[in-house]
Amino acid sequence: MARGRLRIYLGAAPGVGKTYTMLEEGQRLRATGADVVAGFVEPHGRRPTAEMAEGLETIPRRTMTHRRAAFTEMDLDAVLARRPQVALVDELAHTNVPGSRHAKRWQDVEELLEAGTDVVTTLNVQHLESLGDVVRQITGVPQRETLPDEVARRADQIEVVDLPPELLRRRMLHGEIYPSDRIEAALTHYFRVGNLTALRELALLWLADRVEEGLQRYRAEHGITAPWETRERIMVALTGGPEGETLIRRAARVTARTPGSELLALHVVPSDGLVHADPAALAAQRALVESLGGSYHQTTGDDLPETLLQFAEAENVTQIVLGASRRGRLSTFLYGSVGHRTIRRSGPIDVLVVTHEEAAGPSSPLRLPHPTHATGPRRFRGAVLLAAIALPALTSLLVALRGHVDLAFVLVLYLLTVVVVALVGGLVPALISAVAAGLLADYYFTVPLHSLNVQHTSDVLALLVFGVTAIVVGSAAGTAARRTYEAVRARSEARALSRLATALIRGQDLPALLEQVREDFGLDAVSLLKEDTEHPAEPRWSVVAAAGENPPERPYDADVETPVDSFAPDGVTLAARGRSMSSDDQLVLRACAAQLGMAYAHGRLAVAAAETGLRAEAAHTRASLLLAASRDLRAPLHAAEEALRRLSDPAPSNARPSAEEDGRLLQTARSSVRRAAQLVTDLDDLSRLRAESLDLYLRPVDLDEVLTAVLDTLGPGSDRIRCTLPEHLPDAIADAAVLTRVLAALTAEALRRTPPEEPARLTAEVRSGRLVIRVGDGTGPGTGSAAPMTTASPPTDSVILRLARDLTEAMGGTLDSLTPGPRFAMALTLPAAVPHAARPAP
Repeated sequence: MARGRLRIYLGAAPGVGKTYTMLEEGQRLRATGADVVAGFVEPHGRRPTAEMAEGLETIPRRTMTHRRAAFTEMDLDAVLARRPQVALVDELAHTNVPGSRHAKRWQDVEELLEAGTDVVTTLNVQHLESLGDVVRQITGVPQRETLPDEVARRADQIEVVDLPPELLRRRMLHGEIYPSDRIEAALTHYFRVGNLTALRELALLWLADRVEEGLQRYRAEHGITAPWETRERIMVALTGGPEGETLIRRAARVTARTPGSELLALHVVPSDGLVHADPAALAAQRALVESLGGSYHQTTGDDLPETLLQFAEAENVTQIVLGASRRGRLSTFLYGSVGHRTIRRSGPIDVLVVTHEEAAGPSSPLRLPHPTHATGPRRFRGAVLLAAIALPALTSLLVALRGHVDLAFVLVLYLLTVVVVALVGGLVPALISAVAAGLLADYYFTVPLHSLNVQHTSDVLALLVFGVTAIVVGSAAGTAARRTYEAVRARSEARALSRLATALIRGQDLPALLEQVREDFGLDAVSLLKEDTEHPAEPRWSVVAAAGENPPERPYDADVETPVDSFAPDGVTLAARGRSMSSDDQLVLRACAAQLGMAYAHGRLAVAAAETGLRAEAAHTRASLLLAASRDLRAPLHAAEEALRRLSDPAPSNARPSAEEDGRLLQTARSSVRRAAQLVTDLDDLSRLRAESLDLYLRPVDLDEVLTAVLDTLGPGSDRIRCTLPEHLPDAIADAAVLTRVLAALTAEALRRTPPEEPARLTAEVRSGRLVIRVGDGTGPGTGSAAPMTTASPPTDSVILRLARDLTEAMGGTLDSLTPGPRFAMALTLPAAVPHAARPAP
């Protein structure tokens, strides 16, 4: 069965019209004859949204009970049994009620897609996992319901439902988004113009990145290599030299002038590793690139301009920034410059050559070329070609000068040519050129001419010495080149393993380590795969971590794969795609795989240790809660038991308590049982709060109204409370019901711990933009409003106080003890609302 298609309506904030647009699309599809059902739609009490859902077949929701409360969720089984063509499912990032088949609604949607049903859904940008920290920084509100970005990336179609911030705030003022009692708080906090603008930009940029990914896939599938200037991408080429920072800042300025452009930095390492930049300089330049918002890349290649342009075409780069050559004029004339060769081959890509302080002047010294490769097939062919060109050319020149040069001078020049060939190609080309040079010298410069016969003995000796010298020099040059290659390769391998080990010690994650391996070996993509050993008959592989584009998902999809068996569990394999490797490269890759296996095993151990720590902490918390609950329950249960015992005591009638005493005992038993029941409720709420399943509604709350509710809750005992509140006290940002409960618990505890002849005081003041409410007796230090506030951790040996502390912290406040010891004085601090006069106009 073909997999269904997923369409997501992405919004920057609640109220932009995602659900309405989803229902509108459902109505459009229904009008074209498609089989459409509403699997789960949440209109949030908005009449236009509810009206748009009319006429659509709706699958009844499933009712579930959790912690004695009823919740409704999408009935996944009913939707699957109905088998519609299209299912409308609202709120993709929603967390399902515990006990559901899946923990998240996107997992329900994934099952619908696997069953062949197309799904149209909604999502707010703040619920994307990668943007959670950014959204929290902007709005100050943490997101508890998040969605992995990969789920949204796999969508077949994503469309932004957008509204300007001013229009969205007008909708809020007209009551089209939230109820009237939530409008002021929303406009003051989450729905500020700056917040909405930033969230809107996040949504548009995230979608732009997804569009860019789709464009790159299209270009790769159709073999398009020419850059499409849909977005400016500026690439700066780094050599690791001192001019790097100048080039990076110049490229960053070019990037800043073009909105939406992207900065990339590339360092090319020769494939044989003979030329190396300063690692410290490269690390500093990489940090500078990343601090300016760019990305750093590293690849391997022998032809620098060709490697730069291949990377530029692959990344759709539109401009390349190069530094001016550090060679002198003569050196540039003889060997050319990277800038000139890049410009000649760049085609539609613009190349910007930037001057810098390190650029060479006319007096720069001539630097002789240094062999940069070992003797391989390409070097062999180059040396043979050099001998084939140089020897005939030199012979022609010497023949023209035959009357002015002797045999000794001729042999010296031939020997120089053989030495150059040996330096380029090693022993075998040197031997070939030595034999050819000897024959040419004999044929053209020994008597008789134009014959291989030698008439003079001295000429024979000269030719023999020349041949031996050429062979010795060629052998020495070939051996030196080979040894140099081996030494430099060993150094390169050691540096690669050292870099990987350093990154591992610094705690970099697996994707970063894999990216480093990919860059070191010049690969397209690298994956760390794990085999599902539970199904040996049908091997299944999962990607633990990956780097690069289209990383292999199975070992047989890779060009090179090596098992990771040193530290990681069995069934873990490193798979790479991009090029075939020599046996030496595979040995180094196997060593890197061992280090990656160590990182993987270390990560698993760290996760297991964290989970063990969390379980131990949870167990300790449960034990302490049960101990505190047993202590708190003992007193009211004992009082109730004693009162009931006296009521049921079969004593003689003349010794039985009076009716008035019976009523008092009965009242004592009832109040004790109520207190025990309240403690059980508090314990349950504390567990729900720790499980983050207690919903809070934060808004500006009038403290006078809360205190009135607190006094009503306390009943007759409230006459011992003395409240002192200043005029023009700002509202507190809190949940009204929760704040009432916390203050009632604190004042009740204060009444129990304060001597009967003394009042329990409650005062409030504003400090540094926060509202401080003090509850306690009137004799302890720090209870007056003018006294300095010396806080300590609140006691946690009571369920009531622990619940009060946790509820306060959930509202964004703090609860501190002001008086260590038996005295009871607590300070509750909450954010204060902005006074009406100071609030900015919408």
